[in-house]
Amino acid sequence: MHIITAYIITFIASFCMLVIEIVAGRILAPFVGVSLYTWTSIIGVVLAGISIGAFFGGKLADRYPDTKTLGWLLLLSGIAVLSIAPVTSLVAAYSFKTTLMMRIVYVTSLTFFIPSCIIGMISPVVVKLTLRNVETAGNVVGRIYAVSTLGSIIGTFTAGFFLISVMGTRNIIMTMGGILVITSLASGFLFRSKKLAAATFLFPVFLLWGIYGYAFKAPITSDTVYYKESDYYTIKVKDARSSDGKTALKSLVLDNLVHSYVNTADPLHIEYRDEKVYSDILTWRFGRDAAFHSLTIGAGGYTFPRYMEVFYPNARIDVVEIDPEVTRTSYDHLGLPQTTRIRSYNEDGRWYVMNSRDSYDVVFFDAYNDLSIPYHLTTKEFAQMVRERMNPNGIVMTNIIDNFQQGSFLPSYIRTLRDVFGDKNVHLIAISPVFEKIRISTFVVLATNGTIDINDFAAFMKIRQGDDANSAVVPEQIVNRLIEKNYSVVLTDDFAPVDNLIAPVFELRFGYNKREQS
Repeated sequence: MHIITAYIITFIASFCMLVIEIVAGRILAPFVGVSLYTWTSIIGVVLAGISIGAFFGGKLADRYPDTKTLGWLLLLSGIAVLSIAPVTSLVAAYSFKTTLMMRIVYVTSLTFFIPSCIIGMISPVVVKLTLRNVETAGNVVGRIYAVSTLGSIIGTFTAGFFLISVMGTRNIIMTMGGILVITSLASGFLFRSKKLAAATFLFPVFLLWGIYGYAFKAPITSDTVYYKESDYYTIKVKDARSSDGKTALKSLVLDNLVHSYVNTADPLHIEYRDEKVYSDILTWRFGRDAAFHSLTIGAGGYTFPRYMEVFYPNARIDVVEIDPEVTRTSYDHLGLPQTTRIRSYNEDGRWYVMNSRDSYDVVFFDAYNDLSIPYHLTTKEFAQMVRERMNPNGIVMTNIIDNFQQGSFLPSYIRTLRDVFGDKNVHLIAISPVFEKIRISTFVVLATNGTIDINDFAAFMKIRQGDDANSAVVPEQIVNRLIEKNYSVVLTDDFAPVDNLIAPVFELRFGYNKREQS
């Protein structure tokens, strides 16, 4: 084989492999979410496939040192890649009787191991067919692997910076599979006759055309009114109903988690209990004419910023949302008006705080949702940055989901904020006053750089809503007992094992045995 041909084939194979690896996280996101465990499984499975493929590819090259072997590997790799989308839909829908973490490994392995393995077999065969002189073997092999690595690098950047937002994951997979199939036929390795090669090519084309609607269909349901794959999330807007079934809502789903419920006709409608806690605290803290300045990190569907915009006409409202497509979706499908006075900044929350010159009376951390937690927004260093941007007697409110009896993330986060704001300036608010019965639930952690009479807030809620109050202040002794009883750490930039701390909760809520354990 000519060295240029070897370069082209290894470049294409490596390019396609890394595009597939980058896209894998987005393909799995609607089914198992995006977390440390998802990416660990993807990287591990793909590397295992490439490694085992290289091992058997070397044996195959010695036994069948022929260009037809290479042609068949390219063709089979293309077919295997084309199978990824339908296999994902079938495998992910199956209820594996195991832990959620193992389910992620199983789904990843069954979907991506075989394509990775076949592509991994290509390079040893190319090297075998290219070598002519043992004395120059090192130079030839080095150049082939250099070109292969270059293909991997270009594939990585092309997929991450361009292809996903332009084409969508399933179209990318189909394109990569098509490139490998075309390469196998165009190389002339399989068929000497151009007519036979063309006929072989047309067969999978017609097959794909016939099954495209099913095999490459996006994972949407009948209640989905909008679907978009952005650079950050798989975004879905769905029709929904309020908890009492009386009000039509829209839900915003990012990857596999519902982030917001929105009443497009009534911005004052609040569905989530944590947002009702936010509302209670603001009502206690400010009058309706108050001119406070708020910052929300994590927009979701803009539910609470829109509530503040209507309820507090003099408030200045800033929202930081990393994904511009989420903001665009809120404008186009979730009722956010073009005339809104909410100022949106599409950048990372920590980057915004680091570079902002504004100061705030109220800061909301609303970027945490189950296993989807950006760890760099949980650390002591970030909390210190936020404190520096707060006005005197400013407050911070953070939405946390955890197991009150056994969880580790909630006590860790409280310890972290206490290190920054002081032990007496961090309070925990639950959505139920029956603390001994609370298991997995939503909590709001309230912190201040000044002073808060939390007992006054509790009395305010008692007068306003009685025993049915949305906001129940957890007594300090119970919070201290929670920290002492449950494993916890102070979260820092050097040590923030957030995925590990919250994983047991995610397992209980979404694992196969959730009904028995929750």
